[in-house]
Parts: sequence; C-alpha cells; structure tokens
Amino acid sequence: MYGKAFAPEYQGALTTLSVNSSLVDVLAEGTERLREAERSGRPAEAARCGLAVAEAQRRLGRIEDADRAWKASYRAAREAGDTGAMAWALWSGGTLARQRGAFPLAWRLLGLAAELGERGGDVVCRGYSLAGLAETGRIQGDYEAVGRLHEQLLAEARRRGEARHTVWALEGIAQMHRNTGDHDRAYALFEEAAEIAERAEDRRGHAWALRGLADILSVRDGDTERALELLSRAEAGCRAMNLSSALAYNHKMRGNVLYRAGRYTEARDLYELALEEFRAMSEPRGEALARLGLAKSLARLGRDHAETAAELADLARTLERSGLKHAREMVARAQQEFRLDRDLDTEHDAEHGAEHGAEFDTEVAR
Repeated sequence: MYGKAFAPEYQGALTTLSVNSSLVDVLAEGTERLREAERSGRPAEAARCGLAVAEAQRRLGRIEDADRAWKASYRAAREAGDTGAMAWALWSGGTLARQRGAFPLAWRLLGLAAELGERGGDVVCRGYSLAGLAETGRIQGDYEAVGRLHEQLLAEARRRGEARHTVWALEGIAQMHRNTGDHDRAYALFEEAAEIAERAEDRRGHAWALRGLADILSVRDGDTERALELLSRAEAGCRAMNLSSALAYNHKMRGNVLYRAGRYTEARDLYELALEEFRAMSEPRGEALARLGLAKSLARLGRDHAETAAELADLARTLERSGLKHAREMVARAQQEFRLDRDLDTEHDAEHGAEHGAEFDTEVAR
C-alpha cells in the first residue's frame, strides 16, 4: 500500500510544501527561508532551504541560477558539518549535470551523493542518488548496465511504500521496454505508474506516465486522438506546477504523435515550440530530439533532400559526442528512412540527377 507522495528535497523549514506545489511558490518561499537562515547564522538550515531553491530553479529551466544554488547549498552544508545535506546538494548538482548533458559530471556527483547519503544514514538520499545514476545510464542507452539497478530500486521503493520513487522506477523500466520494442510490457508498466501516481497525488509522476501511455497508444495502436487527449491531461498538470522541462517533453511527444499520424504541418509547429523551450533551458538531449523531429517533418513537407541529409549528419555527430546512444540510433533510422524515400522518388531523381543522390549518400555515411 502506498501513502501520499512527498517531496524529500523540501527540507528544513520547507517540509510543509507539497510535492505538487507550484515551483514559482517553492522558489519564493525557499528564497525567503534561505535568507532568514543566512541572516541568523544557521548554515545547516541554509543548506536545506538552498536545496529547494536549487531544485525549483532547475525544474523551471533556470540553469545558471540552479548551478549557483546547489553549490551554495553544498558549501553551507559543509560549513555546518551536515553530511546528509551535503549529499542532497550533490544529488541536485548531479541531476542538473545530467539535464545539461554533462554525463561524466553527473556520474561523479551522483556517485558521491550516494556515498555520502549512505555514510550519513540518509536512506532516501542514497536511493534518489542511485536512481539518478540509473536514469543517467538509461538516458545514454546503457540499458544492460542499469536495468538491474532500476529493478533493485523498484523493489526497495515498493518495500518502503514510497509512491513517488516507485512511479519513477516503473516509468524508467517502461521506457526501456518501449525503446526495445516490447510495447505491451511498457504500456502495462506506464499504466501501473499512472494509477499509483494518481492515488498518491503525484502530479509530476502522473504527467510523465500519461506521456508514456500516449506514446504507446500512438506507436502501437495508431490511436492518435486518445494519445492527444492524454497529452492534454498531462500538460494541464505540468502547467499547474510550472514544470518547464516536462512541458517541453510533452510538446515534443505531441509532435511525435502528429508526425506518426501524417499531420506534418502540425508536427512541425510542435517541434519548433519544443525546440525553443529546450534551448531556453539549455537541455541538449531534448533539443536534439526536437531537432530530429523537426528535420523529419520538414523533409515530409518538401524540404530539399540535401538539406535534410546535412541536418541529420550534424545531429548524428552531436549525439555521438554527447554519448546518447539511443538518440543516435534514432537519427540513423531517420537517415535510412529518407534515403529509402529518395530511392523510391524516381521523379525527384530524374529531375535532380545522380550527382544529388551521391551527395545525399555521402552525408548519410558520416
């Protein structure tokens, strides 16, 4: 049995905040409490309040402010000799690093956070930090390396009855199954995550689960309208909490659903919106995925093949450098998709000649 979801990152004087509190409200109250703690010379309290500030800034997409906030929280915790608060600050910093695409730094910070959490006896921080490591590996496409860790963390969360952590683990495992083609298993896990999140009043987890369900309904069943309906429900939750990153991923997924339905103009508009949102918050993984969707939509709307080839080749190089294996595979599939389109389009070949086709193949091979 799962209890109501709670937010362990809201600490000190901020423990009364809800997991569903608007991030704007969290930032305002966190900043006020942080200043009070600093004025009264309480570094431990400043560290705890600073953590909430850092997380609110990160989730609002204010990357530089979030970076300063988690580092200040860590310094205050170290001054106070508070090992647990140091661990939480490192967790926040590692999560931010992953969001920015700095994966080696994310591994380092989250690993240190897990160690300090265990040393300080903070079971929740240790679990969140290990979850962060698992998510980093999953995002990079190392499913074999982190699949067991996801399952382990899911079992631990179930034992403790932690709804929010259980939902996170279910969604991560579901995403791996979806990406490896087991849509039925992925749907069942996303469905369980949505049910637990809804009962536990975890809006963030519920929004991500709805997004996953919409994806499966679109790709497996071709049920465009039901998928769009679920995404609209998820968007309402994101807006209520000012979840900038989740909202951008929602818009990107809406673009995916519309693209699969052949509604390329609408898909293009959604990808452009998501791309703008990801760039505003310096989130390179989301930016790359939105760029991919936009390139495919523009190709379907008649963009020159050579321009599409150049865009996909540049995107492939970017993802190769960043270590995002699954996203890189998606670009490779897109390159193949449009090479086949070129081969089948005999009228286009006749008009532009064999030299244009060779140029396109060269771009694909890079």
